[in-house]
Amino acid sequence: MFLGEYQHTLDAKGRLSLPAKFRNQMAGSIVVAKGLEGCLYVFPSEDYEAFLGQLTERGDFDTKFRQVRRFFTAGAKEDELDSAGRIGIPGNLREYASLERDVAVIGNGDRVEIWDAAAWAAYNGETEGRIEEVTSELAELGIL
Repeated sequence: MFLGEYQHTLDAKGRLSLPAKFRNQMAGSIVVAKGLEGCLYVFPSEDYEAFLGQLTERGDFDTKFRQVRRFFTAGAKEDELDSAGRIGIPGNLREYASLERDVAVIGNGDRVEIWDAAAWAAYNGETEGRIEEVTSELAELGIL
């Protein structure tokens, strides 16, 4: 499980050193893909396959599922951590997430999220201000 928030920087080649706590769980192949709300998702390959499995169960006959599956697969990159524990983030994904230098690396349970540091601060501040309202709404729906 991935937990916590870490501040890191991209190097000149677009590589990011993952927090040491995450590296052990990212042994082997990983996938970096577009995420929601302007961040990137980083999964161990097996978890990415499970994530996509939920989208492919519906087949190709529903336009919305095709669109969502394309969103998460187009531009995704499968790779491995290098010897220094870094991942290379391709230009198309850096552009999508507006990553230039300072980034926030967030543990989100089954995945890691990579955010532009300023975008994360704004999102996180907004979310903290609304969390009681959101949890109340989910509780009313019987989700929490």
